[in-house]
Amino acid sequence: MNPSPKTIVSFHFDEVVVPANPGAVNTPGHDKPLHMLPVAGSAGWSIQFDVLPKLILRMTLADGTVGWGEFYRDHNWVTIKGVVDGLLGRSLDDLVLQDLPVPLSREYDGFECAIWDATAKSLGVPIHRLLGGAVRDRVKVGAWSSFREPGEMGALARKFRDEGYDCIKLKAGLDDDVAGWCREIKAEAPGMWVIIDPNQRWENAGEARRRLRELDAIGNLLLIEDPIPRWMLQDYARLRTFTATPVVLHVALPYVYLGQRPYEAISALAHGAVDGFNFNCGLQKFRELDAIAHAANLPCWHGSEVDLGILEAMYVHSAAAAKSCTWPSDIFGRMIRSHDLLEAPLAFAPPYVKVPTGPGLGVTPSLDAIARHKTGETVFAV
Repeated sequence: MNPSPKTIVSFHFDEVVVPANPGAVNTPGHDKPLHMLPVAGSAGWSIQFDVLPKLILRMTLADGTVGWGEFYRDHNWVTIKGVVDGLLGRSLDDLVLQDLPVPLSREYDGFECAIWDATAKSLGVPIHRLLGGAVRDRVKVGAWSSFREPGEMGALARKFRDEGYDCIKLKAGLDDDVAGWCREIKAEAPGMWVIIDPNQRWENAGEARRRLRELDAIGNLLLIEDPIPRWMLQDYARLRTFTATPVVLHVALPYVYLGQRPYEAISALAHGAVDGFNFNCGLQKFRELDAIAHAANLPCWHGSEVDLGILEAMYVHSAAAAKSCTWPSDIFGRMIRSHDLLEAPLAFAPPYVKVPTGPGLGVTPSLDAIARHKTGETVFAV
């Protein structure tokens, strides 16, 4: 018996490593690892994100349609093999897009991306149409940096401002001179806003207040994201009464093993703890989280893990269809990494990126670029 045209007949996984451009993350000579999760026997914050492999998925249907997916860094092959066993030979017509037969895991969004891409291509529509349609044809984006030596941040911000960006996001630990960075930016790139993301590393409300008092006086801080450990929601609420800067919680569903779930957004609202959100997740969950933020009349933006072009295209579709997504999204992988693995990059016109208009994701992955960065290959077929 011949399979139906929409039957999944193969999964082709290319494992790739795409390094960051020299100097794009930190001042040369400094290496401050930014991967928060533990990897095998290594602790969190001990490995730089760009040395970890990613998976690029080509999921092929019986009629030849290809759905593309990209996985977050540091994937789990046991989980992937289990999902493949459950999907291979099934028709897209039998799958419910908002409730795929994939377990809650860090690998969920890579499979979801490929399935939604193939579905939208089969219908001849862009992915955002499956989300209810785009409410904007371009998505606000910002620039990005991690550690910089004194005297360097201002020049970097000025370069980004000259390119058209009006906001730069900075990663910052407890030992970083965030006030010094912001003063440099104010002096050398007037009008440039700053987002500071300590990734919970300012430890407690006292340390956060010490820094926020100084930053409020400088006056160019757009918002503060995850300043202290996220379980301290009462302290988040107190910080909101202390600072004029919006206080934001990052709800990152790929951090499933750290316990992050959609209900954290509701809990933060119930505690009066936030002025908005950074949401990072797949298509359906971002739609759900956008609905929460929009109902609360709060803004959000789309987060990332400094990803490649396939995931970033998915983010653009999600952000374009989300009413609450008005702050600058973390869609800057091509700015940081040496390639995005696309034949043509997303259409950036800073401080915006245009929404792809073709069917599915609306982008074409580059087989040549994938081959150049490939470290492994695995194929499952019926």
